[in-house]
Amino acid sequence: MSERIIIAGGGTGGHIFPAIAIANAIKKLQPQAEILFVGAKGKMEMEKVPQAGYKIEGINIVGFNRSSLIRNIGLPFTLIKSFFQVKKIIQSFKPTAVIGVGGYSTFPVLKYAQAKHIPTFIHESNSFAGKSNILLGKNATKIFVANDGMEAFFPAEKICITGNPVRKNIVDSTVSKEDAINFFGLCKNKKTVVAIGGSLGAKSINEAIVASINRFEENNLQLIWQTGKVNAEKYKEAAKGKTNIWVNEFIKEMEMVYAAADVVISRAGAMSVTELCVVAKPTIFVPFPFAAEDHQTINAMHLVNKQAALIVKDANAKEELINTVIDLSGDEALQKVLEENIKNFAIKNADEVIAKKILELIANRNTI
Repeated sequence: MSERIIIAGGGTGGHIFPAIAIANAIKKLQPQAEILFVGAKGKMEMEKVPQAGYKIEGINIVGFNRSSLIRNIGLPFTLIKSFFQVKKIIQSFKPTAVIGVGGYSTFPVLKYAQAKHIPTFIHESNSFAGKSNILLGKNATKIFVANDGMEAFFPAEKICITGNPVRKNIVDSTVSKEDAINFFGLCKNKKTVVAIGGSLGAKSINEAIVASINRFEENNLQLIWQTGKVNAEKYKEAAKGKTNIWVNEFIKEMEMVYAAADVVISRAGAMSVTELCVVAKPTIFVPFPFAAEDHQTINAMHLVNKQAALIVKDANAKEELINTVIDLSGDEALQKVLEENIKNFAIKNADEVIAKKILELIANRNTI
């Protein structure tokens, strides 16, 4: 019997790309498996999942607004509506398992599946578990996590440490530095700094770059700058006419980005951290300070404490970030230390481990 699997979640690339990696690994192990994604209408997954070749159903769901409590008045009604939508999807698709990867749609889909005694699996990418996943974990079949110490959030007997799935085009990349530099139309004789702040962008990183944009050329550096969608035109204007700066709101070819990089500036979302461990690049993390439970700082410090990365606080970015970039770019000994240490945290087959375990557990349940 071929499995029918729903994968729920999204909102950011940090949830979507691991979900697609897991789906691809399942299809590789069991080509006849049918996979349906469920995401939040209007969110990034509604575009990215079909691009990866999978069908997705959208539901009306939003998250709790921490900054404005009054905006949460309609949340219970939205949640109830989403449960009816989920009920219809599950009754129609008849999944043999449901996987949650985080994001708004995870909770109603897994909660309904658990009520119907359908095996549910959670992938928690961060070192500090989200509240929805903690609630769902009590009745989950298995919980896949990136780090040890997650017994603080989940039943110990359900935890499986796998790391985070990374896109195959990054894990298996054979792109040379020269080809990557040519791809961006930059100079092979300059050190290349990469700034990535996520799909929406990182305001503190972007503003620090704008404030000191001329210092890159002054220090013989070039920049590949992913600004994110917010204020992208403003940042493009700031870089106009500067041949040492390549700028765009989003970069699909991340294997090119990493191959070109000598130094990386990044937020510290779980997937960014995981990818940077795999590609082993000297990195300066600027954690987003308003992430739930400040988990980005926890993610970054996990590496910083092992001399595997540097950190600049978000509040200090405008004053300190570009100085730190220039110092690191000129210190090849420190670059080497960071490269050697960060690669010790690389896990390249998490998607395969997760897919294999899920298929094994479903098969065992079906034979009982």
